Amino acid sequence: MTIGRTGGRQRSSSARQAVLCATAELLDEQGYGKITIEGVAARSGVAKSTIYRWWKSKPALVMEAQAEAVAQRMPEPDTGSVEADLIAFAAALYRVVEFPLRVEALRGMMAEAQLDSDFAGHFREWVQSRRKVMSDILSRGVARGELAADLDLDHATDLIFGPFWYRLLVAHAPLDPADAPAHITRLLAGLRRPSIG
Repeated sequence: MTIGRTGGRQRSSSARQAVLCATAELLDEQGYGKITIEGVAARSGVAKSTIYRWWKSKPALVMEAQAEAVAQRMPEPDTGSVEADLIAFAAALYRVVEFPLRVEALRGMMAEAQLDSDFAGHFREWVQSRRKVMSDILSRGVARGELAADLDLDHATDLIFGPFWYRLLVAHAPLDPADAPAHITRLLAGLRRPSIG
């Protein structure tokens, strides 16, 4: 009888998760610019050589950690109503203001994406993953007849994310989760399926 190796995959999975969690914590605490692989190794207890074997660069590691953290904090709503889904999503999105360090980290990543082409590619992949969540919500609304059949999904997604990023970066007006229902209701007035008769 052959006895297979046990525990290796579990240990690797646990170590990988420790690295991602440590990276997400450091991103919130320090911002992108101050994160180092050495710091992640110290926080996670995983060797620096192992981290470099799993992730080819700091941008790849940071944006994977960010993607995983955001997916956990903001699971895709699917209530059966496009309005309820959009309100839940927008409220969760706006709730970032309750975490000032997280706000600063997002601003820093947006700035870094304009300056570092390597980081920009990973940042855009993450942004696209969040756009995909929104596009799926809108597509379900179209399929249920709640939204116009010819809805431009890309443009509608821009309309939903636009106020968030503009207010986050320019700070000309507050981001308040309590405003999410009103924002979505006004937006949906222009996206709904035209009434017949």
